[in-house]
Amino acid sequence: MTAHDPVPPRQPVSTPEELLTVPQVMARLQLGRSAVYDLLRTSQLASITLGRARRIPARALTDFIRTRLDQEAA
Repeated sequence: MTAHDPVPPRQPVSTPEELLTVPQVMARLQLGRSAVYDLLRTSQLASITLGRARRIPARALTDFIRTRLDQEAA
């Protein structure tokens, strides 16, 4: 690369997926613990398990809300 060559564009840095705890999801949805675990158990809300900890990707929560809004509008 010489001094006159254009600088290649930078690749966007990917940010890691935000993972939420069950209490965080409870607060965001204003639901109790049992209701959130029911959503997880019935696969309405996606999650991952890390050891004994359950984590919900923020994107999964957004998708869940969007799906519910779409169902309510139909």
